[in-house]
Amino acid sequence: RRQRQMCIRDRLIILSLLMALSISSKVECGEDPAPIKQVDFNVIFIGNSLTSSNNLPALVVNHAATKDIIVNTTTVARGGYAIVDHWADGQVQNLINNNSYDFVVIQQGPSSQQDGYDMLVNDGAVYAQICEVNDAKLAYFMVWPSIAYYHTFDGVIANYTAGALANNAILIPVGTLWKKYIEATGDYSYYSSDGFHPSLAGSKFAAEIIVETLFTQSSCT
Repeated sequence: RRQRQMCIRDRLIILSLLMALSISSKVECGEDPAPIKQVDFNVIFIGNSLTSSNNLPALVVNHAATKDIIVNTTTVARGGYAIVDHWADGQVQNLINNNSYDFVVIQQGPSSQQDGYDMLVNDGAVYAQICEVNDAKLAYFMVWPSIAYYHTFDGVIANYTAGALANNAILIPVGTLWKKYIEATGDYSYYSSDGFHPSLAGSKFAAEIIVETLFTQSSCT
């Protein structure tokens, strides 16, 4: 019974965080954003093992389906890759140029330091340019630091936010809400046993935020 009460409490906290995200998006767009008419989206996820863990893109597809939204995904995720590594490979440019993506979602490691800032801001610009040419919207999937480097969390949030702002991109604030959840509950179960990669619960939480940010608020972008 105690475990069930904790699950209910945690679920209410998650819902309140998602509601806060929704309200914040609406305030930025105005009091009464236009209703969203599109229900079928094409998305490419470009990242590393934080994206591929638990097949996050599939979780996004499944969660979107509960809202009668169809999401078709392409995933390019390689362990340890940053956005500059993907660009150097050349595969993502070909995919973006040859497919009609609505959203290009980029992600790399926590990026709390200066080199992470430089990549998210400066190297993110080339992604913004190719998205503009192909009528796609760039989105930054903000992640989280490992538990061992939890003290760098504010740097992660600041640098991902700076990257999105600098390149007129959507910010998917998974890291921000992840941190708020931990601070509200003291629960670190969104981390897997290695203290860095997401557990299945953590990936499902990320999927909910991605769906809320991209598809239910997309008329504001």
